[in-house]
Amino acid sequence: MTNSRAVAIAFALVGLTAPALADPAGTWVTEGGKSHVRVVHCGGNLCGTIVWLKEPNDPETGKPKTDKNNPDAGKRGRPIVGVAIMSNMKPNGANKWSGDGYSPEEGKNFSGTFTEQGPNSARLEGCALGGLVCKGQNWTRGN
Repeated sequence: MTNSRAVAIAFALVGLTAPALADPAGTWVTEGGKSHVRVVHCGGNLCGTIVWLKEPNDPETGKPKTDKNNPDAGKRGRPIVGVAIMSNMKPNGANKWSGDGYSPEEGKNFSGTFTEQGPNSARLEGCALGGLVCKGQNWTRGN
């Protein structure tokens, strides 16, 4: 096989792989616009933290919403803004990361995936109870 033919085959194979999308770091708007999540690189992984809530105050108290459903009683008084909902998501294929997640609405930890579906869209999916209960949300890139 000639070198030029080997190079042509290599380029053809590269073309078959999924293209890398934009860097997933940035602010993402969750489904329904309920919150904004800042996704950052943490080592070679991804992490995400709530940075904004559409309804920041608890209607019952008029005070900022807290992580009142957290299974750790010591964390129930912390504000929702600032809570990490994606932890150390490791690369797991083209435009996909897998790792740990947390839902403050339910006070549940889950194993999940963050998948970029386009330059301005992503999907966060998570499962709890060994995969018996799974949910997902579509996110859009914020400003």
